[in-house]
Amino acid sequence: MDSKVAPSSQQKPNVTNSVQQPSQVSNLLQSGQPLAPLQQTSNPAPLQPTNNPAGSYQQQPNPQANLGQTNLGSYQPNPQANLVSYQPNPQANLGSYQPNPQADVLGSWHPPNPQTNILGSSLQSNPQANVGSWHQPNPLGAHLQHQPKYLAPYAMHQLLKGDRGILALSDDSVMMNQVQATHFPDGREVDAKPLLRLVEDIFNRATLNPDFLFGTTSTKTVEKFDDKIIHEDLHLMLESVAYTIDRVASELTSKPLDGMDAHQTTLSIFHVLSIYGWDAKLVLALAAFSLIYGEFWLLAQIYSTNQLAKPMAMLRQVPGIMEHATQLKTRLKALNDLIKTILDVARCAIEIRELQSMYTTHESPHFAAVKNTFIPTAIYWTVRSMVACAAQITSLSSMGYEFLLSNNEPWELSTLSHKLKNIIDHVKEKLLLCSSEIQEKLDEEYYRLLVQYFYETINIDNVRPLKLLVYPKEDVQPLVDCLTKTRVNIDVLRRKSVLLLISNLDISLDELSILEQIYNHHKPQGSTSRVDSPFEVVWIPIVDRSIQWTDPMQRHFENLKSNMPWYCVHDPTYIGKAPVRFIKEKWHFRNRPILVVIDPQGKVVSPNAIHMMWIWGGIAYPFTTVREADIWREERWTLDLVVDEIDQTIRSWIREGKYIYLYGGDDIEWIRKFTKEALSVAIAASIPIEMIYVGKSNKKEVVKRLINTITIEKLSHSWQDQAIWFFWTRLESMLFSKIQLETDDERDIEMQEIKKLISHDKETSGWSLLSRGSSVVVNGHGKTMLKTLLVYDSWKNTVNELGFEVAFRNAYNSLLREESIPCCRFEFSHFAGKIPDDFKCPECRRYMEKYNSFLCCHDENAPPIFQ
Repeated sequence: MDSKVAPSSQQKPNVTNSVQQPSQVSNLLQSGQPLAPLQQTSNPAPLQPTNNPAGSYQQQPNPQANLGQTNLGSYQPNPQANLVSYQPNPQANLGSYQPNPQADVLGSWHPPNPQTNILGSSLQSNPQANVGSWHQPNPLGAHLQHQPKYLAPYAMHQLLKGDRGILALSDDSVMMNQVQATHFPDGREVDAKPLLRLVEDIFNRATLNPDFLFGTTSTKTVEKFDDKIIHEDLHLMLESVAYTIDRVASELTSKPLDGMDAHQTTLSIFHVLSIYGWDAKLVLALAAFSLIYGEFWLLAQIYSTNQLAKPMAMLRQVPGIMEHATQLKTRLKALNDLIKTILDVARCAIEIRELQSMYTTHESPHFAAVKNTFIPTAIYWTVRSMVACAAQITSLSSMGYEFLLSNNEPWELSTLSHKLKNIIDHVKEKLLLCSSEIQEKLDEEYYRLLVQYFYETINIDNVRPLKLLVYPKEDVQPLVDCLTKTRVNIDVLRRKSVLLLISNLDISLDELSILEQIYNHHKPQGSTSRVDSPFEVVWIPIVDRSIQWTDPMQRHFENLKSNMPWYCVHDPTYIGKAPVRFIKEKWHFRNRPILVVIDPQGKVVSPNAIHMMWIWGGIAYPFTTVREADIWREERWTLDLVVDEIDQTIRSWIREGKYIYLYGGDDIEWIRKFTKEALSVAIAASIPIEMIYVGKSNKKEVVKRLINTITIEKLSHSWQDQAIWFFWTRLESMLFSKIQLETDDERDIEMQEIKKLISHDKETSGWSLLSRGSSVVVNGHGKTMLKTLLVYDSWKNTVNELGFEVAFRNAYNSLLREESIPCCRFEFSHFAGKIPDDFKCPECRRYMEKYNSFLCCHDENAPPIFQ
């Protein structure tokens, strides 16, 4: 005997937190300004092709220049000089950012071409050089061997103006090779985000509005320091990095006094930070710079009122600086602007780090371009900018404002700021290309948040999870009261049991009608207010977003709302992609209506209570899984369970103790023979019988014709459309309720009999269930039931001895053993919800085979609903 079954396809929360739509992307992508294209800078010096097959160019040396200096800031090795000499060309366009046409992404670094003479050989020791030979720097900074005995104004002057040559380079690859040579991360993690927040607070309070210094405006208003920034984890982290921050601060203050150029100072900082990741390098360096910057401006702010600060400020020449602030206005503004850009880069670096670990896969070519662009090029130039800013502060404290005014203009700071902004702009361009990938990860995070709030978090009430599911923002009222036609907030559901009616727009009026009866049954008598109602229903319509929302669809949606007495989501498009996925995966929504029950604390107490609704109605309140299991423990396989309150006539037959045949099928000849023989046997056995036709679960038009024939020929009683639909819907709900409760059908009589009855409906002939009163005698196949009646003479003698029920059952079972049992078949629609992975046959108890099947009932060619 073959058994067949139709298959189907089948997240540490904080209750006080507000909805956190992940924000790692928004700040990066929503700049609000168009991205400025890079402009080619002017270059007065002729370019000559080198032997580099990639087509790179180098500047021709100026024969008028001093030995070791090259025109236009290009790099040339000098055997009598230090590793590199960078000398400015006063005619060069300083700091213009030039994209390398050979590079894939802005600022990406490449190993030097062995066919060129640009630094390719100079990175190696020169055996003939005895002065300034290059050696691998010591990561601990031991390569710094020269300690000056006094401050050299000329050295400081060279530092403040010596960036001109290096900024004019159109290719950062040489420097980036040197930076990469310092990068040896050991895997330690530094949570840079809270440290950056602390640093930002320092700059917000230290960075004075220049107009305040000039007496044209009032003091800059800054909010009170937020103690929440400081927490135990930050304390522990600061303890582990405090020494490193002090060392970097020392590099920032001491190297300019030594006369070391900005590039070498930057490299020395990278050596100190060699064991950290790129984002940690940047924020640690920024923390060190904030100490220098914050200390200077702290004295500037309090020296006039604090007796300790006054002599310290005099040592730092602060009073003189403040007196001549007007002359420093342009320079201070450029300094402030560069610091703001540095902070922007730091925020961007942290967000990219978060994107890398949370939202974007490592295989993304767009994100790989972002990493190659931003790391390490942008971080190098950001640290380099800190060196330039620190040099400005150091020169103010050490040399005084006269020296600063006499030796350079603020263009260097502006140039660095422009370069950093260009890099960030290119990063944003790349991020726009991978926005869809990022959005997928955001949706994944949103999905995990839903899982946490509904299944893992202990919530104060149900508002938070419901907002996440329906509409997380506060800009609109997402619900509408279908009775009063008024818009309301999710708060109206606070601390109530909520039944989420989830369906598409194909929900039938029959289903709505029965749900409305149950809903009204539990409303307080005579009450028109929802306040006293123990639960609320909210319709959540799920629509296919790939299909354009049309006016006919809107009209149909409005028509459905008008037939509902409960709440409804105002606009189906409010339900986002992640909530729809959550509903489908966690609650097994497959287009058929489901009723998810949420308790007053936001916990899911039933993933689908609609089965309870169909089976027991309001008796199942409060519609929890626990209540469902309790009711099933009290139920027995009886006719009362099968028909319930569908037909009051049957209820009276049960009370009278009559023999009752429920039968179904679509074979009129079998129906005629069965009803005729059943009546004949009843007369012969002198028993009172009643028969009623309950149709089929499908083939509505066929069933209508059969009912008409049965009525005309007076074969038996029969049900009409709605009763037939509800009968089979209840039976199917019983099966799904048992599946949802994961019942062991080996010991569950009700489960076995329900499965039999549903499988009988799939037979081509018919079936029948015989009961006496409410006690079921036989639940049998149509062919065998008919034959049992036909051979009544062979078992009629046992009726007086055993009773009609036992005699009929024995005769049926005897015939069933002699004949081949028809194949048992179940059809689970793809839209039916949770479908079991395996299924046992109710007849032979073996696991059934699984097939794919397609079904079309030709008589149900209903016109499309959206017309």
